[in-house]
Amino acid sequence: MTSIRQFKLLDLLRINNVNLDIFTENYGLSFYLHYLARWPECFFVAENPTQRLMGYIMGKIEGKQENYHGHVTALSIAPEFRRIGISSQLMVLLENVSEQKKTYFVDLFVRVSNKRAVDMYHKLNYVVYRRIIGYYSGERDEDAFDMRKALSRDVEKKSLIPIPHPVRPEDLVDD
Repeated sequence: MTSIRQFKLLDLLRINNVNLDIFTENYGLSFYLHYLARWPECFFVAENPTQRLMGYIMGKIEGKQENYHGHVTALSIAPEFRRIGISSQLMVLLENVSEQKKTYFVDLFVRVSNKRAVDMYHKLNYVVYRRIIGYYSGERDEDAFDMRKALSRDVEKKSLIPIPHPVRPEDLVDD
């Protein structure tokens, strides 16, 4: 049985098992603390009955006017707990918070090569809005898909109209 709850400060000492794969971005402690302080309603953890962390989602609410949206900063599931629906449950929670905040859409960035994640997001009704060239840098420079799901406030689904040409990370500044 999985229980999902708000992320707590002490959970930061327990997330190492979740962050052990090549697709998970690892952040400094101050980054997690900033999100926990600024957007606690967008930070959830899943744990099993023995209180082992199974995964987490970290997000935020940002933007102005029709670009006011929820954003998935990180969604990560420990390898031994994948493919049992935890990601979907966590995504629904962030979508619900975004809906309550009356945002227009939820977006996220995902590595183009992370086919399982891209497929999962498609099943959750996310669409590719645009491709971002070289978004992920480091040992494995890689493009990202900016994927979006319209919420009820975006009646005309304007947030889903794709940008047909790739953009670069520096083009995202004004979004």
